[in-house]
Amino acid sequence: MMSIHHEFIQSMQPKLVKWRRHFHRNPELGFMEYETTYAIGKELEALGFTLYIGRDALKSTSRYGVPSSKEIQQHEANVSSSMEESWLQKMNGGHTGLAAVWDTGRIGDHLAFRFDIDALPIEEKADDQHLPYKEGFHSQNPGVMHACGHDGHTAIGLGLAHFIATHTSELNGKFTFLFQPAEEGGRGAKAMTDKGWLNDVDYFYSGHIGIQDLPLGTVAASTKGFLASSKWNVTFKGQSSHAGMKPEDGRNALLAAATAATQLYAIPRHSEGVSRVNVGKLTAGNGRNIISDYGYIELETRGETKSINDYMQKEASRMIRASADMHHVESTIDFVGETEPMVCDDETISTIKESCGSSSMIKHIINTAQVSGSEDASFMMNVVQSHGGKATYMLFGTRLSDNHHSPAFDYEEEVLPVALDTYIHIVKGGHSLE
Repeated sequence: MMSIHHEFIQSMQPKLVKWRRHFHRNPELGFMEYETTYAIGKELEALGFTLYIGRDALKSTSRYGVPSSKEIQQHEANVSSSMEESWLQKMNGGHTGLAAVWDTGRIGDHLAFRFDIDALPIEEKADDQHLPYKEGFHSQNPGVMHACGHDGHTAIGLGLAHFIATHTSELNGKFTFLFQPAEEGGRGAKAMTDKGWLNDVDYFYSGHIGIQDLPLGTVAASTKGFLASSKWNVTFKGQSSHAGMKPEDGRNALLAAATAATQLYAIPRHSEGVSRVNVGKLTAGNGRNIISDYGYIELETRGETKSINDYMQKEASRMIRASADMHHVESTIDFVGETEPMVCDDETISTIKESCGSSSMIKHIINTAQVSGSEDASFMMNVVQSHGGKATYMLFGTRLSDNHHSPAFDYEEEVLPVALDTYIHIVKGGHSLE
């Protein structure tokens, strides 16, 4: 059976690939997605969407883990020549991402869609076996890579925006698009949520390419297992001293950081559900003949429930303080991100299955996929549900060349039209004119 607006999706496929490859070549880290936001915004502006940029799109004080002023200013200087000054001014200070609204002017449901736009601090693999490198669209920003599929998510969002703008006569209600910064580390969604975009939403949809290695054409209508999490940066401050002549005068922050990094893994796991901890970064030291006065780690905790994650945080804090005391140094914990548990609404599963039944691109719909990561879309979903709306988080199947967050991560670009087809069927299936 032919999909709804099959010709539209066929016409969009080259654009989806072009957009995906553009964003992949030009990745930006969280709250520094200036060129990314600008490219998205100019596309939506041309379609006639009402745009909200910078502080109009998110609550500044609700951002987590904002890069240093020096990092932001340097990046702003690097991108200033590639965009209009008025856009740069709206985003200055790390206020990236945007909200876009399309109101048909006809009574109907209010649908919201979230698409994350940030990349990761990973050096992309330079190997002809890696398609982005082979085809010449690998990252042009050293040490930064779209290693999680957000380049594809952004392209899918633009494709859906094109559909709504060009088929508005067939639709009713209101559509809000949230192109969210800083998903990695659970840093950006709360800032958009606290701005109030989700308070009157009837249905919220988001999703992810991959996560599981599923056949192309498979769609999971909901997910289960996303964990509550917290993200910390910890600094240890000691006293430097000559390692040969006066080692007793030193207070070794390197050893404190290393002790914490290992002992955090000794936190007993919780009997009532999944609990995890990970130290992802450790830097310390000045030189081989100096007792180190500085140590730094980045870590996260996760829990199947908020109470389990609270337990992990309490124990992590205890381990960090004990490690600092052991080496007679000071420790400072900076809370830089979080996610909440989230539960998809069963009603959305039946809506998706009924809406997408006529698709020729969707081969198989799974009711629920089991996952084990964390997602700050949880803030958005939970607010929608607290106001009486329905929400779900989908997966779009693809073969994965390597794990998410790997230098060799990639996916089948044919998943892009499948995901777009899914969203279009959702929009048309339950929210079109009779």
